[in-house]
Amino acid sequence: MNKKLLAVAVAGALAAPGVALAQASTVTISGMFKLGVENLSYSNSPATRLNTSQMRVVDNSSRIIFTSVENLGNGLSAVGNLDVRFAPDQASSAPTSNPIGNGNTYVGLRSTSWGQLILGRHDLHYGKGPSEMTRGAGALQASDVSLFDYIGSAPIANTSRTQNVVKYDTPNFNGFSAIVAWSANPIGNTEADMSATNAAGVQTRKGDGWNINPKYSNGPFEAEYSYWRAKPDAAVAATTDQRGDSLTGKYSMSGFKFGLGWNRSKLESAITGAKAAERTTWSVAGHYKTGPHSIYAHYDKAGNVSTVAGTQSDTGARMLALAYEYSLSKRTSLAATYAKINNDAKINYNFFTSASLGSTDAVTVNGESPRLLQFSVLHLY
Repeated sequence: MNKKLLAVAVAGALAAPGVALAQASTVTISGMFKLGVENLSYSNSPATRLNTSQMRVVDNSSRIIFTSVENLGNGLSAVGNLDVRFAPDQASSAPTSNPIGNGNTYVGLRSTSWGQLILGRHDLHYGKGPSEMTRGAGALQASDVSLFDYIGSAPIANTSRTQNVVKYDTPNFNGFSAIVAWSANPIGNTEADMSATNAAGVQTRKGDGWNINPKYSNGPFEAEYSYWRAKPDAAVAATTDQRGDSLTGKYSMSGFKFGLGWNRSKLESAITGAKAAERTTWSVAGHYKTGPHSIYAHYDKAGNVSTVAGTQSDTGARMLALAYEYSLSKRTSLAATYAKINNDAKINYNFFTSASLGSTDAVTVNGESPRLLQFSVLHLY
């Protein structure tokens, strides 16, 4: 069923007593199913690991999105977006941490002259690496987010949607555009966190988060920079302030697309301000497309982690990922993806979402190196 007909059907179903839809509003339904079957294996594993190789069926962030737009006149529209992430490979009780609206979900106003202002939950800062492998059927787990947006196992900008967000998107000015976003609670503090802070004798502060993300796109050239800063309300020993900077550039020619990315991420003690961890990552990516065939590759190198005590040896990592994608149509494609992370002896980088969207026993330990081979299918609707 095409999107417009499906939207009409949904609107008709909602037109029950007590439910009204404005005549000027349009509701569209979109999203994707994306699943893979993979072999996940490990080298340099400790004796405590029971499975050094396993077969898994894994979700790749499947979703259904409901978008409502109402024309208010004079180039102004009201917009609403409900993004529901679900895991079709798991039992219905398994994704209990994925409530309705856990994706990019928001409401706001959009103008043809001044841009868009929304309130809600949205992806901010993370995922700014140069690789485009996972935009199609390539395995999400092989994303350059794996090294680009982590310090070991510590995520930057949640490596997911940030909550409590006010987000402004500027119009496009001759290729230039920007995102400016603020969050009242970027880390997700709770009342229990506040109580722990007070019990520790540390005054609770007013935390917040900022993301400033200018972009430029003109012909074959693209570039963007993303600044991230997040401070939790609860300043206890286990919490850290975050600072992140990402810079990427891409260039296209004759079916090829090349990208280069740099990221520096830093954690500081929320109590003393001392540096807890800082590392720099470089990423190189390539993409070639001809007809229904696409080939993707990226290589990422995370440097050693430095702390208040200085640079820590054996805390770097390297990642290589390759994918071949074949498009059966504009909406359906197949892919084969290979990826490997080589961790130094004192660090434990892992594949993005591997431990959360797959089966159990997918958490790496220091010095362990994971490898995956995944065959996946993507269907857009």
